[in-house]
Amino acid sequence: MNLNLSGKHALVGGATQGIGRASALALASQGAAVTILGRDHGRMRETLDVLDVSGGGPHHGLLVSNDDRNGLRTRVAEHLSQHPAQILINNTGGPPPGAIADATEEQFLATFGQHLLVNRLLAELTLPAMRAAGFGRIVNIISTSVKEPIPGLGVSNTVRGAVASWAKTLAGEVAAAGITVNNVLPGYTRTARLDGLIASKVKDNLDADAVATAMLAHVPMRRFADASEVADAVAFLCSPAASYITGINLPVDGGRTMSL
Repeated sequence: MNLNLSGKHALVGGATQGIGRASALALASQGAAVTILGRDHGRMRETLDVLDVSGGGPHHGLLVSNDDRNGLRTRVAEHLSQHPAQILINNTGGPPPGAIADATEEQFLATFGQHLLVNRLLAELTLPAMRAAGFGRIVNIISTSVKEPIPGLGVSNTVRGAVASWAKTLAGEVAAAGITVNNVLPGYTRTARLDGLIASKVKDNLDADAVATAMLAHVPMRRFADASEVADAVAFLCSPAASYITGINLPVDGGRTMSL
């Protein structure tokens, strides 16, 4: 099985923590050069130090924010002019939990911009080099909510579904150029996002451990995922071995999703 990504350059969003960071490390371990996108200088420096001993390279970091798409476009386009990318990992932290009936128009618009519009922008910037190489991989890290909406995540459910449909449409348009587009759907994964979701469910008579236990009751494997387990799925979909897989939603959730 050919998993070798030597000679490939990957652009990874949200890569200074959680699943994004784990994905950057997984791609580097297979020989890729990685450019990480993030907002925290300290975490970026630490992640780059780890990448430098993980393999692949040379590795780079870009301090950018998904809230500023014009600035994002400028910084990424300038970087790609010197370092064309054949792999794009779209990864952005989810919005705060809450009921969909209580969500404001501003919350929907902000999340739509940070997720779908940023994904679209980064795809626009990377697709020319992918077409030129005859090889491209776009992986969107989304959520199992695209298969089964998750109670209490109204805005996230809505926008994640839009991203999945965008990706499926794009997959059909670029497949003949040797470019694949797939979605990885993490389940409960040990990240800061999971900690926040647990905290949001804590009630006066229910502590964090009890909330976690209740969540795991719906996971056949009875444990949370490690971010590296999600990253392994990302790295596989980016590899030459996954050349005939495109347009799919791949849950990495310990069996929690009940739909086919």
